Amino acid sequence: MLPRFMVDPLQPYLPLAVVLLVAGAMAVAIVGGSSFLGPRRPSARKSEAFECGSETIGTARQRFAVKFYVVALLFIVFDVEAVFLYPWAVTFQELRWFGYVEMLAFASTLVVGLVYVWKKGALSWET
Repeated sequence: MLPRFMVDPLQPYLPLAVVLLVAGAMAVAIVGGSSFLGPRRPSARKSEAFECGSETIGTARQRFAVKFYVVALLFIVFDVEAVFLYPWAVTFQELRWFGYVEMLAFASTLVVGLVYVWKKGALSWET
């Protein structure tokens, strides 16, 4: 008869648990070591906000143009369209004409929306 620890159903996960424990210990050790051993010389220059290597301009509470959000929403819509195109393309032969007509309806709805947004001038940054 085998000992209990050899028949335990969780035994295959022991290496994973060891790796997770070691990774967690290393994370705590690195953060703790850097805060304990790192230099502590605060200054006004170090406390300033850092914006890609350039001086800070204006306040963080400034308003953004609505066009920024419109373009972001349009990006999300067409990104979702691209997500739906991939599985459709993979199963295109099995779907046959039904899948083709459905994707044509889906894509044409998005094209009509794009034409509408384009005619309204939402994609033009100058106005």
